[in-house]
Amino acid sequence: MVWKAYQLVKRNGKAAGVDGQSLDDFAHDLENNLYKLWNRMASGSYFPPPVRRVEILKSGGGSRPLGIPTVADRVAQMVVKQVLEPQLEPIFDQDSYGYRPGKSAHQAVESCRKRCWKYDWVVDLDIKGFFDSIDHDLLMRALRFHTSERWVLLYLQRWLEAPVELPDGSLQERTSGTPQGGVISPLLANLYLHYAFDAWMRRSFPHIPFERYADDVICHCHSRAEAERLMAGLQERFASCGLTLHPQKTQVVYCKDSSRRGQFPQIQFTFLGYCFRPRMAKNRHGEIFTSFLPAVSPQVLKRMRDRIRQIDLLRQTYLPLEELARRLNPILRGWIQYYGRFYPTELRAKLFSYLNQELSAWLRQKHQRLRRKHRRSRELLTRIGQQRPGLFAHWHGERAVAG
Repeated sequence: MVWKAYQLVKRNGKAAGVDGQSLDDFAHDLENNLYKLWNRMASGSYFPPPVRRVEILKSGGGSRPLGIPTVADRVAQMVVKQVLEPQLEPIFDQDSYGYRPGKSAHQAVESCRKRCWKYDWVVDLDIKGFFDSIDHDLLMRALRFHTSERWVLLYLQRWLEAPVELPDGSLQERTSGTPQGGVISPLLANLYLHYAFDAWMRRSFPHIPFERYADDVICHCHSRAEAERLMAGLQERFASCGLTLHPQKTQVVYCKDSSRRGQFPQIQFTFLGYCFRPRMAKNRHGEIFTSFLPAVSPQVLKRMRDRIRQIDLLRQTYLPLEELARRLNPILRGWIQYYGRFYPTELRAKLFSYLNQELSAWLRQKHQRLRRKHRRSRELLTRIGQQRPGLFAHWHGERAVAG
């Protein structure tokens, strides 16, 4: 079990925890490190070290605390996850998509898109500081109901109580929550919200469908009055579970399109990096109409453009174009694979055209004969794209490379 857990852990991040040991460092003395971990876990004498906290900047401002366990602790958590997940997975709701085998964010967005066409209203839920607010007693009660493995419960309790090491080196005791970033945390979060939200919704509002990806939740209602009743019920329910809805970010949204004539102030929401709002569409007869559709959100587009600016293409004119493509393509493919799934026109118009402008500026900087000749640099980029359409990942299938 320990060996299999290590194989799974090494596929992911290599960041070091409080001991400063990276995944590569751990692998240098792999046999001894795994043996010591197995020995301690098998004897019940394993105590998790503190979790290193780092702050991740959020697109809307502020920061999100992320907890990074040590490599050995990630392996230990994966051992318990291998035991616990098969027991919990069958009870989870079909509309819970986050961090589950066989489920994906694209499936959640697709389900949300279809239901927005059927239901006029949406309740966009934002749980304030969810991962830091999980009640340990309620969570352990749910865990004891689903597993009788004493060693599993022992280590889960220890992980919940493990302190956090702050950036200044001081230790902070934890009486609630589970660190966002731990291997076991997503599974524990899903179990907590299964009882706090999913199962409660099926009992109390069985006619209201929803999509939940971890703590990101969208509910679909037929009327504004129904949406407001749901909001009131959820505020009371979450309060009883130690959770709070964010007063500014939780909202009721009208899914406006060509057939919905009402005028309401809020007609868009963001779910899993996609902004749902009224957008131009074309039916099978070629007629233009307005539909309520998802596309890459403005906040995500801003982060993408910031990433391109950080690469600073104009300082890399010493590279051949092929090497530039080799460095950019892994990033571009990741963006295209996720954000190009729905309404890719937005990605082409707001990101690919910007990147092509940057590549055109790179050509002008690299070649003396193109200095201050914007039109000629765009034409040259277009010819390169027509001759080598697969050179850059975002050129594939583009009619006009230079936009």
